[in-house]
Amino acid sequence: MKKVKAIWLVLLLIVPMFLLGGCESVTTRANTQDTWSRIERRKKVIIGLDDSFVPMGFRQKSGRLVGYDVDLAKEVFKQYGIKVDFQTIDWSMKETELKNGTIDLLWNGYSMNPSRKKKVAFSRPYLENRQVLVTKKSSHINNLSGMAGKSLGVQNGSTGQSVLDARPKLLKDKLKGKAAVLYDTFPDAFIDLNANRIQGILMDQVYADYYVNHQKNKNSYRVYSSKELPAEYFGVGMRKGDKTLRRKVNQGLGRLQRNGELRRLNEKWFGSNSNFLGSDRQ
Repeated sequence: MKKVKAIWLVLLLIVPMFLLGGCESVTTRANTQDTWSRIERRKKVIIGLDDSFVPMGFRQKSGRLVGYDVDLAKEVFKQYGIKVDFQTIDWSMKETELKNGTIDLLWNGYSMNPSRKKKVAFSRPYLENRQVLVTKKSSHINNLSGMAGKSLGVQNGSTGQSVLDARPKLLKDKLKGKAAVLYDTFPDAFIDLNANRIQGILMDQVYADYYVNHQKNKNSYRVYSSKELPAEYFGVGMRKGDKTLRRKVNQGLGRLQRNGELRRLNEKWFGSNSNFLGSDRQ
């Protein structure tokens, strides 16, 4: 009996060490391994996305995946003769999927912020964005203060959730229960907004503008933008060890800016005459 107890004690001590070692090796590999040669050999790069994020990457009624980021990624990797394989992921687990090697890139309206820069390497920024509050006009909520005592929806793992947590006095502390309602996707949040189960959604402006403008009752919504809600930029997220992949993405984006393809895609998806591309220095 004492032998059995001793064996169990040893196992209890050793197993956590093995698990910890495994976690460390995955992180170390993600931070040091350059996978470009493997991507070149298989002629395929795997991009993780939330396929309900209009207009960056979303499914049409036919099931076809389309969007600004979908087009942009294809144009970048076409330059290298590499096919893009898009994989739908749980957006709240995006950095874990990347670190584990399930995907090679996060390219789906992925906001660049200090918290994420600790986990991933970013490409140069390619699109400006900010968080906005979407409400129904019938609620008569015209600003952030109007959400006092109300229910707010955010997507789990989104920039909106990060902004709420980082600056609670701005909005979170005003909310009913001092907490937001978390959703897997923004369409789920809009269902509850339309049913008045929540009174507002904190979300990306590019999504809000596109979604609202494509609704039959678009005049029933209010999209409120405030300087209190910080401006941000979208970038492509990758493992820190993928220095070659980062350089290839940055160079590809630069060529698209110079040849006018970036401007064409901006006009196609946003109707704006923009050819913005930020510095490739992080």
